Amino acid sequence: MDRERGSTSDDRRVNWKSYYKSLFLLAYQSFGVVYGDLSTSPLYVYKSAFSWRLYQYQDEQTVFGLFSLIFWTFTLIPLLKYIIIVLSADDNGEGGTFALYSLLCRHARFSLLPNQQAADEELSTYYSNGTRTVISSPLKTFLEKHKRLRTLLLLIVLFGASMVIGDGVLTPAISVLSSISGLQVRAKKLHDGEVVIVACIVLIGLFALQHRGTQRVAFLFAPIVIVWLLCIGIIGLYNIIHWNPKIYYALSPHYIVTFFKQTGKDGWISLGGVLLCITGTEAMFADLGHFTQASIRVAFVGVIYPCLVLQYMGQAAFISKNFSSLPTSFYESIPEPVFWPVFVVATLAAVVASQAVISATFSIVKQCHALGCFPRVKVVHTSRWIYGQIYIPEINWILMLLCLAVTLGFRDTTLIGNAYGIACMTVMFVTTWMMALIIVFVWQKSTIFACLFLLFFGFIEAVYLSSSIIKVPQGGWAPLVLSFIFMIIMYVWHYGTRRKYLFDLQNKVSMKWILTLGPSLGIVRVPGIGLIYTELVTGVPAIFSHFVTNLPAFHQVLVFVCVKSVPVPYVPPDERYLIGRIGPRAYRMYRCIVRYGYKDVQKDEDNFENLLVLSIAKFIHMEAEETSSGSYDASPDGRMAVIQTSDTCGTTLVMRDADQYAGDSAMIRSSKSETLQSLQSLYEQELPSTSRRRRVRFELPEVEYIDPQVKEELLALVEAKEAGVAYIMGHSYIKARRTSSFLKKFVIDVAYSFLRKNCRGPAVALNIPHISLIEVGMIYYV
Repeated sequence: MDRERGSTSDDRRVNWKSYYKSLFLLAYQSFGVVYGDLSTSPLYVYKSAFSWRLYQYQDEQTVFGLFSLIFWTFTLIPLLKYIIIVLSADDNGEGGTFALYSLLCRHARFSLLPNQQAADEELSTYYSNGTRTVISSPLKTFLEKHKRLRTLLLLIVLFGASMVIGDGVLTPAISVLSSISGLQVRAKKLHDGEVVIVACIVLIGLFALQHRGTQRVAFLFAPIVIVWLLCIGIIGLYNIIHWNPKIYYALSPHYIVTFFKQTGKDGWISLGGVLLCITGTEAMFADLGHFTQASIRVAFVGVIYPCLVLQYMGQAAFISKNFSSLPTSFYESIPEPVFWPVFVVATLAAVVASQAVISATFSIVKQCHALGCFPRVKVVHTSRWIYGQIYIPEINWILMLLCLAVTLGFRDTTLIGNAYGIACMTVMFVTTWMMALIIVFVWQKSTIFACLFLLFFGFIEAVYLSSSIIKVPQGGWAPLVLSFIFMIIMYVWHYGTRRKYLFDLQNKVSMKWILTLGPSLGIVRVPGIGLIYTELVTGVPAIFSHFVTNLPAFHQVLVFVCVKSVPVPYVPPDERYLIGRIGPRAYRMYRCIVRYGYKDVQKDEDNFENLLVLSIAKFIHMEAEETSSGSYDASPDGRMAVIQTSDTCGTTLVMRDADQYAGDSAMIRSSKSETLQSLQSLYEQELPSTSRRRRVRFELPEVEYIDPQVKEELLALVEAKEAGVAYIMGHSYIKARRTSSFLKKFVIDVAYSFLRKNCRGPAVALNIPHISLIEVGMIYYV
């Protein structure tokens, strides 16, 4: 018994050791991805806060009050709001504005597209606990019934996403320009224009290297930020001891009251600079998917919080005795022997901060696109091993041009800081409002608790936001203009896509009409498989009737394929395919829904056709079993079934290289009496010099126990696959009706048409081989 007890204790010790090892490793990695922006804020916070009339209050009490404001702001927003509360509102491990929106769409049905939740609830990740608890709330019912409120919620989410994209423009500009400005401390003859030129050169190099991805230099990011944090923490401690040890008195909130009594309106205006101490806080939540809640909390509480508090405290101690050095207080407070090493680390830290925000911008654009709110763009996956690292060429060069325009146009970190503050605080304000809804609808807590959360943090952020808005003429207009442009683009694309979907939904081909055509559909059925792409998850799209009336022949097997983005971050591979039947068995018409999450990678899989054939074969077998048991829905458009493509239970897969064994092949041999596993898949590997694609031939062995109808259908499927696969897509245009308003005509005929013509085509976005593609044009009047 003692031996068993000891082994149990050892196992627990090993488990805890492994857990903590993984925890601290993730915490270490988070420094280079999450905290680059937040840790570089000391470069410009005090300069921005004293940039207005607060500069005339050159006394110790004002500096103490300003530091007290920074300390309590840094404690309440990043520590209390995000670390303790908001990080818990994850969507299957993912964070960010769209994660909150996807949670609300699933639990409260706020989606604007009807029938978008059809079959989604079969996903294991659809609800965080695997089950859905239906709650009845007057607020929930009110929001679900009023479409305008749901539209308003979408606009708020798009506005927050647009502000995040604005951060991708402003963060590199202010971080790099602030770090490079340190040259003026030692090189007194260096003019502002020359500093701006150097900063622009660094920015061009930064964006030019984006196509290589971050994984090649990712191992350098965390050490750079950690060294930077330790440097500024030690320098802050040195300044406290050397210049003004009494600065710790300012930890008392009493100094905040004294500060506002003394400075009045000038102190309120300075809040626009104080809030820069929390810029980058949203990244802790947005980048949650790459790490864990515990690792982000450990990194923040253990290193980020104490080092930054020491730095802000030490810089305040230095300023209280050296007001003349205020414009470059950070670099002036560095002891001369270590100035150049700290300057180099500061520049590298600024580049890391910029890199992290640029990568986050790529991610938010991809999420917008996945949820139908952004035009189709080229997404390049820069890492084969690190999941989620992407590069979007069009967005990268647009960000570079905008970033250079901001740097050359403003030429001052104070003006850029005014713009940066509005962008960051707006995103936080949007998060606060959405968190209040999450507390009620997802966490199912009391409405009173949600109101207290909204009032407390909403009031603090509203005060800071009001101070920032005052500075709109002094640079604050930049993020508003950028966000307005991006939001218009996203909403126009969403509106056009939604109108097109509603047209398809309202003009579906009736099953009665299809049944009247007979198994031949009124035309010649030729050998092969026709994959008809549609956006409908149920029913037959109107464009199918256009195909039938204009094409003299159609394929022996027809599969309506719907590639659907669902409001979850990731879809498990075994739950990706939904297969169903359209019409009677003799029609040979099927439906396939391929589901992706908003963070899933839609890979160009060479074996998509093979997986599809195997999935249909499994569905045929499953349908036959359920029909014999009497549990199958025999309606013409029956239910969909989840097909696990990786289910190989009871089978043995033997792989042989074709170049070593001529004429040999790999074969799936069945050891179970299941027809779906009796398909023998023969793989023939081609030489690398010709093509990397696999040619697959399916064969149905002679097995006596197969139902004759099932065998006939499987043979038809195999013969169709051998004959070839064609991809059929409607090349549709949407136009506004003549009776539509001028605004609707402009949005549909001009704005949406322009975006559609200048984005990637759907065939390219879906990785459809051009040689097998058939497109049929059609005009939708919406």
